[in-house]
Amino acid sequence: MALTMTLLSVNRISSCFHHPVDFNSSFRVRKRDLIAISRGVSVNPTASVEFLLPDSMRGESVAVGIDDGKNVESEGLELLYDDGYKTSSVMDYIDLSKEMVKPDGGPPRWFCPVECGRPLKGSPLLLFLPGIDGVGLGLILHHKALGKVFEVTCMHIPVYDRTPFEGLVKIVEDTVRLEHAMCPDKPIYLVGDSFGGCLALAIAARNPNIDLILVLSNPATSFGRSQLQPLLPILEALPDELHTAVPYLLSFVMGDPVKMAMVSVESGLAPSEALDQLSRILSSMFPRLSGLADIIPKETLLWKLKLLRSAASYANSRLHAVKAEVLVLASGKDNMLPSRDEAQRLWNSLRNCRVRYFKDNGHTLLLEDGIHLLTVIKGVSMYRRSRRHDFILDYLPPSITEYTEVYRFIRQGTSPVILSTLTDGKIVRGLAGVPNEGPILLVGYHMLMGFELPQLVDAFLREKNVLVRGVSHPILFTDKFETSLEESSRFDQIRVFGAVPVTGSNLFRLLSSKSFALLYPGGAREALHRKGEEYKLFWPDQPEFVRMAARFGATIVPFGVVGEDDVAELVLDYNDQMSIPCTRNVIKDINTGITRLRTDMKGEVANQDLFLPGILPKIPGRFYFLFGKPYETRGMRKKLLRDRESANEAYLQIKSEVERILSYLRKKREEDPYRGILQRTLYQATWGSKNEVPTFEP
Repeated sequence: MALTMTLLSVNRISSCFHHPVDFNSSFRVRKRDLIAISRGVSVNPTASVEFLLPDSMRGESVAVGIDDGKNVESEGLELLYDDGYKTSSVMDYIDLSKEMVKPDGGPPRWFCPVECGRPLKGSPLLLFLPGIDGVGLGLILHHKALGKVFEVTCMHIPVYDRTPFEGLVKIVEDTVRLEHAMCPDKPIYLVGDSFGGCLALAIAARNPNIDLILVLSNPATSFGRSQLQPLLPILEALPDELHTAVPYLLSFVMGDPVKMAMVSVESGLAPSEALDQLSRILSSMFPRLSGLADIIPKETLLWKLKLLRSAASYANSRLHAVKAEVLVLASGKDNMLPSRDEAQRLWNSLRNCRVRYFKDNGHTLLLEDGIHLLTVIKGVSMYRRSRRHDFILDYLPPSITEYTEVYRFIRQGTSPVILSTLTDGKIVRGLAGVPNEGPILLVGYHMLMGFELPQLVDAFLREKNVLVRGVSHPILFTDKFETSLEESSRFDQIRVFGAVPVTGSNLFRLLSSKSFALLYPGGAREALHRKGEEYKLFWPDQPEFVRMAARFGATIVPFGVVGEDDVAELVLDYNDQMSIPCTRNVIKDINTGITRLRTDMKGEVANQDLFLPGILPKIPGRFYFLFGKPYETRGMRKKLLRDRESANEAYLQIKSEVERILSYLRKKREEDPYRGILQRTLYQATWGSKNEVPTFEP
């Protein structure tokens, strides 16, 4: 990693920046009102030096070295973009930290990791507030991902700095207020790791009128109840010559070394190869831990422990004043703090708090494998660039990491058969019959509990490289059913992959932007059908989606899917549960206070009560999709918009096509010799897992 540096102008940041800083005698800055801040150190002494500022923090700046042209502002993120995960590791954190902690006599300061690059235009500021180490590299695994959509700026507290907690609050607060004055309509993100979580809460409590979004990773507000409290007097009395052993002990207490090392293990390796690589990484990582003694020498450790006490006390006494949005990330195996219990306490104490619980992770959550901070933020719909979250303008497409994490096993279970219809009526395998250009409106049958959604989205991503954006029930976008120990759920995945609440305006905006939109006219009533209602449509009478599509000349593609009865059996439906007093009360509670849909309709289509069906899984069969002949509205725009009868006729035609497709698929699947998972497994064992499993002839 090349040695890179950042310059921040005292005119833009705060009066705390008043000393030139020397991280390496070869690189000095002597210009008045500027401070050089190290971003990393290279093993290559000939590496170039680059000075880079986030857009919202540019004042007077200096550039030194070679501009490779890579740090240009991105116009937008591509679908399945490279988010940079697994390009940095915990060993990078240790190596860079040892260089950054070299004494310079300077005060706390901000730096911008150059590997973050330039973010999207209009991206909000993200301030990282470090943990007990104070280095500011706690987001090193996430720099590249976050840097695409945030102006990432990290706080560095020098190892021998003794600024009290109130002084650190003042430094952060000055920066926050300055940024807010310049961009009052943009949120400011404060990501606080452990000790930094106390700092973030203090800033939010003191500035209730500033639009802040707090992301707290195992916040140290629970330090008074820490499992390490009995050991603190021992640390104070420990002789200096034995202090070198403390970092080794702390490394095991603060995090899981195996999960940290797994960050560097290549994806897709065979188990034996992955284990061998993990062993080699651990062998090279453990000797580096001795460097932690330089990052946190004894006197600094004792000072930081006192700082933690005052920080926790300060933050806890002001929780009532926090109005900001708060997202708490809590670990279930935190051996340093009772983070699990603290998440529950904060969830109950703060006005606007959500929790994501990681039961298998340790204290250093952000340095462990499998944690993707940007994905978590996107999954709770907390990424925004203005005062309110906009599901269209603020949406960020999924990255290749997000896609791989969700869809790597999707096709193995049900091996979906994807069919489509060409303009001449011929049915072919694949999506050749679906147009490549939007706007496209997919309308079809909603399988029980939406079992078909992952396979549908995956098919379009793989074959057409387009994201199908579902128009979904508003309940998926609320925290009504979340708990104080909420784990990342399927709802989070649905939001990451582009779902929007079902409203006329959202469908309007999707089609106007030429998106591939997915609409289920049957809604919740179809997805939560009763026994014996498999493959029955519950569509309303109004042809409104036809008129909406016609307004933009969108192509309507009807489709059907079968296979739910091959993966699960419905044993406890709505009628069953309403006849049982306890489950009836649960259903009433679920549907109290939620947005009601189709309240102006009558009959079964109006019964949109939500409940959790009781199902028994089966040995997986196979899913079969058929996309019907596209219905073009472009040449019929005026007719469909002005003549309701014509729109209704088109609507009934599309509905009839979906019913025909369902009937066709149910019949044809009986001819599939690979309908069962055993037959498919044998085929793939013989011909390879990458070969497409055959099916019936269309």
